[in-house]
Amino acid sequence: MKNLQGKKIFVGISGGVDSAVTAALLVRSGAYVTGVFMKGWYPPGMPCTWATERRDAMRVAARLNIPFRTLDVSNAYKKGVIDYLLAEYASGRTPNPDVMCNREVKFGEFARYARLHNADYIATGHYARTTQAVLMRGVDAAKDQSYFLWAIRGDVLAWTLFPLGALHKSQVRTLAKQFNLPVAQKKDSQGICFLGDISVEEFLKSQFDAIAGRAVDEMGVEVGVHDGAVLYTIGARVALHNSLPGPWYVVKKDMDSNELMVSHTRTPRTKTSTHIKLRECNWFIDLSNATEMQYRYHGPIIPGKIIIENNSYIFAQSSQLPESLASGQSLVAYTGEQCVGGGIIV
Repeated sequence: MKNLQGKKIFVGISGGVDSAVTAALLVRSGAYVTGVFMKGWYPPGMPCTWATERRDAMRVAARLNIPFRTLDVSNAYKKGVIDYLLAEYASGRTPNPDVMCNREVKFGEFARYARLHNADYIATGHYARTTQAVLMRGVDAAKDQSYFLWAIRGDVLAWTLFPLGALHKSQVRTLAKQFNLPVAQKKDSQGICFLGDISVEEFLKSQFDAIAGRAVDEMGVEVGVHDGAVLYTIGARVALHNSLPGPWYVVKKDMDSNELMVSHTRTPRTKTSTHIKLRECNWFIDLSNATEMQYRYHGPIIPGKIIIENNSYIFAQSSQLPESLASGQSLVAYTGEQCVGGGIIV
């Protein structure tokens, strides 16, 4: 890391091991670190873990002897993530709530809060790297989270630190023990950003009056019954009722008829469009550098380029896609380890 001696750094502490080690590394570097726990929005009537997570974050701050603050980001999270998530599912699109959580909350609301308090930098426990305000993949390919960070504004990225980007997860666990952090043995969290162990399907069922419907194969033959088209995204594996042997993956949705088209693989039989339009794009470096794209977190790497047609950004693929692309999902462009930027598939 760069020389951070005496620098004022606000660290997002979630109560997990990654953010705890992030804070510990920055304290060791000689920085003046403040731990900030972000309190999100939580569904009424569903299990809520924020108090437990905040307690763990406070214990980390106490262990490191750093100031601790709680930032209420519930309004930004409800509007920028939850409302967006529900609107996308209702429209039949595939949302990416973690991308929006990063853009609107962690590198939006939290970044503004840190600026207001004259922080020199903000830091999080993401597995990614930056060099000269350019986003890079994390060294640990299994944990790399640059895919979820494409929508961060460049001016925010310029004063963001990712201390874990050059480490592997095993090294982080070892450091947590060496620093004697109270969360060293804590398991990694799963599920939607801020919602803890609540599954997407469980949350959606609490928000929508989903109705069972037909599932048909690519020839139009009924193969089973699903729990409601609004609950699924393109490419997702679906558990059908009264069905022929699977596995079954969603390759198409008809929201009007509440019908799913499913296949035994994510690969579509029919050729997909060779030009995919993108919206809400954000680019860190020159588009001409983009040589490959990533669709889906840890998804396949797709060769291609980004072109501009009629004032719109278009992904032009150079080979048949390995699976169907879903409207609403993020497509992220790379050149080697550098993240060029990304956009939302139209």
